[in-house]
Amino acid sequence: MYQWVYTRVKPERDQNNRASYRNNWWIFGEPRKDLRPSLIGLPRYLATSETAKHRFFIFLSAETLPDNMLVNIASSDAYHLGVLSSHIHVCWALASGGTLENRPRYNKSLCFDTFPFPDATSKQLANISDLGERLDSHRQTRQALHPELTMTIMYNVLESLRQGRELTVKEKIIHEQGLVTVLGQLHDELDAAVAEAYGWPTDLPDEEILSRLVALNAERIEEEKQGQIRWLRSEYQTKSKAERRVVQASLDFSPPPEPVTKAKKGRPAKTKAEAKLAWPSDLLEQTQAVRGMVAALREAAVAITPDTIAERFTRAPRARAQEILQALETLGFI
Repeated sequence: MYQWVYTRVKPERDQNNRASYRNNWWIFGEPRKDLRPSLIGLPRYLATSETAKHRFFIFLSAETLPDNMLVNIASSDAYHLGVLSSHIHVCWALASGGTLENRPRYNKSLCFDTFPFPDATSKQLANISDLGERLDSHRQTRQALHPELTMTIMYNVLESLRQGRELTVKEKIIHEQGLVTVLGQLHDELDAAVAEAYGWPTDLPDEEILSRLVALNAERIEEEKQGQIRWLRSEYQTKSKAERRVVQASLDFSPPPEPVTKAKKGRPAKTKAEAKLAWPSDLLEQTQAVRGMVAALREAAVAITPDTIAERFTRAPRARAQEILQALETLGFI
């Protein structure tokens, strides 16, 4: 296996402009340091293909590592699956996203980040969550019973039904295996429930849906200017970036590297707390370095402050050292 990778992968990686891919040529890729912390503690998360004929969202197990052709959303909430699976969101995604040939492309920053979720009541939220769970369960059950079924061919048949086309013999088999009429009914119920959460009629034309979503998006922008933010995962989103990444770093901590300095002639070597280290460029490595220096300062009975931390590194910004210290303290790591 090593020889296979060495002879086929390394020559290509040697030409890669990205240093991490070039230097670590035997590794498939690299961890996504924004995604991984957001998935910690979640049993599942939402995903959709970046480019697809039909726009549908599914739950993936937390054990699944997605590739770069998936758009992933760090939520295990069936309410979010329900809203994103609705016709209202599909209209928004088709209008704001791009295309590849004749297939729509889902751009997260344009299709998801700008999408205004409804201000649902607790009853409406529960109803949409229930429908989202039922939709996800129905598709998974049919695929488990018939492994040859794919989401695309099920939604192809659903599209044929909605357009009133007569099904072919093959499509009739798919229809029976996937219970596609039931799939369509679940989507119809979901569309009605999401429209109710917005306070809109269920039969709005697409142009009116887009017009209302644009207006709602503008309202939300004004709300955020006034400090009112409608978090989707407040327990995670309200943390600082340093706090989010410290959670991930805590899983990967190995003993921090000890500063190694040579004693100059006639002078004793510096202790760990006195020696200066290079300030890492990566936030996770910065967090590890600060935690290691905290341990060294405690051992040397030196006060632990942002200044004493920053001055132990070359070119370490005091503000960043303070932010990491606060995050470590908040999460109970120091």
